Amino acid sequence: MPPQLHVPFEDLRAGDRVQITQRVKVGMKIWQTVVTGTVERTERRRNGLHVKRNFDDKAFADVLVLKKDGPAGDETTIAFDEYTHVERLA
Repeated sequence: MPPQLHVPFEDLRAGDRVQITQRVKVGMKIWQTVVTGTVERTERRRNGLHVKRNFDDKAFADVLVLKKDGPAGDETTIAFDEYTHVERLA
C-alpha cells in the first residue's frame, strides 16, 4: 500500500504511523527535517500569550504529539504550519 500524501490534520488519529517533513528557516538558511513515528494524540492549543491581544482574540495552533521510531521511543511535539507535510505510512 503506497503512502497517503498530504494527510490533513483533522484526519490524523492516535495509532497512525506517519512521516512528517517540515521546513526550517533560520536567518538566510533553509533546510528540511523529517521525523517518523506513531501518533499519540492531536491537540488544538491556544497560543499568543507572548503577544498582547484583546481578551476575545483567540489564536490556536494544531499540535501533534508523536512517539518517534527508534529504540528510545522518544516523544516529541510538532506544531503544524503551512510548510508541514504529513504522509501516512502502512
